Amino acid sequence: MTGAADPEALRVVFLDRGSIGPSVELSKPGFPHEWVEHDRTHPDQVVERLQGAAIAICNKVPIRRAQIEALPDLKMIAIPATGYDAFDIAACRERGIVVSNVRGYATNTVPEHTFALILALRRSIVGYRQAVIDGRWQESGQFCFFDYPISDLAGSTLGIVGEGVIGQGVARIAQAFGMRTLFAAHKGVAGMGPLYTPFDELLATSDVITLHSPLLPATRDLIAGPEFRAMARRPLLINCSRGGLVHEGDLVRALDAGQIAGFGFDCLTSEPPVPENPLLGVLGRPNVIVTPHVAWASAEAMQTLWDQTISHIDNFHAGRPSNTLT
Repeated sequence: MTGAADPEALRVVFLDRGSIGPSVELSKPGFPHEWVEHDRTHPDQVVERLQGAAIAICNKVPIRRAQIEALPDLKMIAIPATGYDAFDIAACRERGIVVSNVRGYATNTVPEHTFALILALRRSIVGYRQAVIDGRWQESGQFCFFDYPISDLAGSTLGIVGEGVIGQGVARIAQAFGMRTLFAAHKGVAGMGPLYTPFDELLATSDVITLHSPLLPATRDLIAGPEFRAMARRPLLINCSRGGLVHEGDLVRALDAGQIAGFGFDCLTSEPPVPENPLLGVLGRPNVIVTPHVAWASAEAMQTLWDQTISHIDNFHAGRPSNTLT
């Protein structure tokens, strides 16, 4: 705790310190404050832990209308992330609570992770690594063996769903590899102009499809059975954006049916995955990679994220709130 003896000190509570890597240097606000930090918080503990708090720092713990109504002292929620679907923004707006998120911190880390997945899958790195561990190289009797397919990226087509800064960063890397890049028009929306490829056309013509879209009511299950059936070129599907964009049951069915060549996912509908998540049943396949929502988590990106979070808190205290959602 910092400055707890100062009667003017604002109580600042970080509900889920464990959501930020331990290597990050946690600078603190520049004004008198009482600092309280919890590694993780269960939704049932939110009201108790935020009693008397003026500022909550929270990444993924849901704060909904019922909690907001029970916290009369709360003046700001600082989200050390870009996504904000865990928070009731409308209820915060009604109460005059400032909600700020961070933006632009992941412009390198997410595109790089995206291409780590693409390259690993396109060149069957997972399968070949396991084959060497299992002794297949020794058994082959020659300098190499060909158990899994390998394809170049040059000359192939990358379909990008999401035209924001992350999607544009992915496109730049793809073009350096010699890939043709397409940005998807919004599903069901016509007339977006020549820079966009109709959604259905992108599904049918892409060799790799990568998702960089927010999770909204209009984008939930953006990719499901009908979309998989439209993927004429059996693409790889990459999701380093948000769980819920893809129907996970349909994803496994598409994999089994050969409608896709494989998938690399860094985010799932429920995190960590619940035992009945169908993706858990295919994790051992050589054309499947699931990483634990770490595409955003390079050391550099996490430090930038935290520094921006603290700047928003300082700006709020100074009367000039920044990156506001309310």
